This record gives sequence, structure tokens and C-alpha cells, in this order.
Amino acid sequence: MSAAVTHPFVAELVERHRATLAAAVDATAKRDYWSPYPEFPKAYGESAAADGRAAFEALLNLPFELPGHPADGDPVGGEVSPYGLELGIGYPHAGPDALIAALSAARPAWAAAGPPTRAAVCLEILARINARSHEFANAVMHTTGQAYPMAFQAGGPHAQDRGLEAVAYAYAEQTRLPESAGWTKPQGKRDPLVMTKEFTVVPRGLALLIGCNTFPTWNGFPGLFASLATGNPVLVKPHPRAVLPLALTVRTAREVLAEAGFDPNLVCLAAEHEGGTVARTLAVRPEIRLIDYTGSTAFGDWLEEHAKQAEVYTEKAGVNTVVVDSTDDYKGMLNNLAFSLSLYSGQMCTTPQNLLVPRTGIDTDQGAKSYDEVVRDLATAIEGLLSDDARAAGVLGAVVNPGVLQRSAAAAGGEYGELALAPRAVEHPEFPGATVRTPALVKLDADKPDDRTVLRGECFGPVSFAVAVENTAAAVELLRDTVRTQGAMTAAAYTTSAEVEAALVEAALDAGVSLSLNLTGGVYANQTAAFSDLHGTGANPAANSAYCDGAFVANRFRTVEIRRHS
Repeated sequence: MSAAVTHPFVAELVERHRATLAAAVDATAKRDYWSPYPEFPKAYGESAAADGRAAFEALLNLPFELPGHPADGDPVGGEVSPYGLELGIGYPHAGPDALIAALSAARPAWAAAGPPTRAAVCLEILARINARSHEFANAVMHTTGQAYPMAFQAGGPHAQDRGLEAVAYAYAEQTRLPESAGWTKPQGKRDPLVMTKEFTVVPRGLALLIGCNTFPTWNGFPGLFASLATGNPVLVKPHPRAVLPLALTVRTAREVLAEAGFDPNLVCLAAEHEGGTVARTLAVRPEIRLIDYTGSTAFGDWLEEHAKQAEVYTEKAGVNTVVVDSTDDYKGMLNNLAFSLSLYSGQMCTTPQNLLVPRTGIDTDQGAKSYDEVVRDLATAIEGLLSDDARAAGVLGAVVNPGVLQRSAAAAGGEYGELALAPRAVEHPEFPGATVRTPALVKLDADKPDDRTVLRGECFGPVSFAVAVENTAAAVELLRDTVRTQGAMTAAAYTTSAEVEAALVEAALDAGVSLSLNLTGGVYANQTAAFSDLHGTGANPAANSAYCDGAFVANRFRTVEIRRHS
């Protein structure tokens, strides 16, 4: 980092985070494992878990304080934990005009601060969030239904990794051109033409982050920090059922910004009651020039169609597919799939939905297995994984909303097709009010029109389909077609054939989806690692961008040139 800074605290931050930023930029090129944020809860101290829970509980049933934040009426709230706890937190409410005015007033100084200062401030925000990872884990757990271990990792260090990754890409793209350069053009016998040229990063404008219910920090941090690091004030509009994790983020960001001499209203909160429409109102305001959104396809499509004044980055719904051709580790394949289908009750945009198995069966290290045997053995693997309620609760978490519960009930009632594994209710050992369901596994036939309609629709939650297909070639083509038409965040396959693998890779590249091959160990199709894996591609209908690449940050600013004769 190199730039003149005047505020003493900013100068300190630039030095404090210089090495981390350099390592993060380097990691984006190397793509190996790297993270400055420990993912093990005990790394934060012996009392950290208890302290984090106490900090979370101290927030309950009180107004959420954001000093200096615009407010024009009664607080809003109403969050209820999927584990049965009413949070009772009231968040400051402000109308669009007041929020946009506050962000706009804060903008000039932040735009003029330059990439090194902005990166250092962002890294300090992330460092302070990291120190409170256990508090954030409780907030994520009780707004999303994630089990605590997952809420800690995915809602804490892994989300922070994604935020830091966005800052690293933003810094690299903003500093790709020099701040100034000399230009000399020979003119033969005449004096050369000599000029000085300056290149200044100019932010787009105000950014709107529309948060999701299931992963408010993991999905929210990339856009938030990409926009902030490129000089754009950010208005954070959380999902009404998952306000707290992003409200804590906003509070932390405002504290750091104020200490660094900037207007804390560079980051504001647009909280609303369930059923509100402020996102639609804000999205089409001319001042909003950047929008980051994770959620339903319907609203994502609406944003892309109507928010024409803004650069819109969407992650929407898709149908994730696994092709099962053959395997040299049958038990490992079954166990890997069982965990992938069960983790967080399938409430992940990356959870596999359609498992395509040739109706003639597959070859394995345990001999030939028929379609029915594969389905039966997978059901057995899921039952074994979740046989103990305490262990099951730790894997499944809780059902995040009524829609997921309805789909689970529909599967149990045979509405999708023949059940290979019925879902069951799990008693949570710590939270008796939690709604927990094991996965349903439904048998479908790709050649039946009604079944084909079912498998082409997203069924978000703990419902997956074991689809009988004519052969592996038909499975590859169904994978390709589903990704092209419905979109997908992930694809996976199992094969021992080099020829089949080549066909799968070609289909994935053609359709624009990332592919995981032969996962049988501790890596799962629905997990991605920052600084190494891309989340989404932007090349199919499920998302128009990826976490994180240069394209995710580069259009959040423009570079303006000033030139003079020397």
C-alpha cells in the first residue's frame, strides 16, 4: 500500500494491515489454502464462546443502538429464531430520502481517500468482526437456523475470508494503473512531446446490499466490502428475518469509520418489518448505482430488469446436479453425498438436488450396483449419519422458514414422487422449540414428463431427487441442459472413466458451472473456500457474477485521466 494519509489512526491502520493485504492479494493469484482468520472456535480464547453468547444475549429485547444513524420513527424488528427464541430487538428506521441523503453527504471524503486508505479501514472492520466471531455466530445461528458449529465457521471466519477476498481484488484492480505516469513521444529532429498523465479512481456512487435469510454474512460480505473498498457508501438492507448479523456488521463498520475520521454514515442500515417493500423502492432510486442481491429468482430477475441505473450483481436460484457413473470408493461416495444432502437441512444454494443414476446401474469397487441399490444404499447412509438426534441436530440445524417446511411435508406426502427415504422430525436436545427435519429422498424417472417437470424446478430445502436416466451420456446431457435453462451454483460427478470425465468437463465448461469430481473425503460439493474456489460463475442463469474475481469489483469504479504538457 502506498498513498499519503493525514489522519494518525489511518496511518496506523495502513501499517497494521499492510502485510495481511499483501498476503491476500498474493493468495488470489496462488489459489492455495490461505486465511488469516482461524476457523476453530477455541482459537479465540477459552472464554470466547461464553463471552460471545453473553454478548448476544445482552442484545435481546432492547433497541439496537447505532449512534448518529438516521432515524425517523419507531424501531422495527420482529426476528424469531428458528430455534424458538424471540429476539425482541428494535432497529432504527429511516425512510429512503433520509438514508440516501446521509450516504450522499458522507461520500466525497471517502471517494477522495484513495485505495490504500479504504483497504486499510476495511481490513480493520474485518479484524474487529473477527474478534467477535462467537457473538456473530450466535446472531447467525438464531436468525438462519444454522447449527452453532456451522454458524461460527460459515457466518464467522469463512464469511470474513470472503470479505477480505473482495477487498484484495478491489485493491488490485484499483491499483492496476499507476497514479501518474510520464509520456514522451519522439518527434525526430523536433523536440519530443512530453506529458504527465494522472489516473484517478472514481467510485460509481451509492451501493445497496440486499441481504438473504440463510447466509447474511457469507453472502453479504463480498458485495459490502467490494463496494466499500472501491469508494462507494453502502446501504445495507437485511432480510427481515436475519437483521442482526448485518446490523452488527454495520455497527462495527461505523465505529471504525468514525475513529478513522470519516462520516460513519458511509454505512447505513435499512431495516424493515416482514413484508416491507423498501428494497424495491431503493433499487430504482437514481442515486443507487450498485446493487448486490442474494435470494429468489423472481426478485433477482426484477432487479436486473428494472434497476437499469445500477450495476446489479445477483445470486439467484438454481438446480444443482450430481452425475453418478461409477466409483472406486462406493462407501466414500455415499457418505460424502449423505453429508452434502444433510448439511444445514439442504438450505444452501450449493446443495445437490438431482442425483442422476443410470437405470442400468453403476460399476463400483464393491461390484455392480443397480439403480435401486444405489438409492437404497444412499438412503441407508443418510439414516446412519442422522440416526442420533443430538448428532443430527448438529448437522441439520433448524428449518429456516415455513416454505422449507412445506416442501418437506409435500415430499413426505408423496407429492413429488415415490419416497426412497421419508423425512422425520428431530428433537433438538437444547432447543425444544426448534423445527428440525431430516432429508427426503425421492425417486424420479427422467423419461416421465411429470417427473421431468419436478426435477427441473428448484426444491430448496431437505428434499433431493434420485433420478433414473437411460445411461451416462443421457445424464451428461441432462446436466448440461438443466444448467443452461435453470441455472446451477454447483455440479458434481463420480466416474472412473477418463472418457466420461472429459465429457463431463466439456459439459460444465459449455454450460458455465463449476464441477467437483469424485469427492469422497472431507470436501463437499456444497462448500467453497475463499481465495481458491469461485462461488458461482456468472455464466449461467443462477448468478450473473462470481465470488470473487476481477469482474466482481472492477465495474464498481471508473478511472478518470487528467493529462498535462510537461
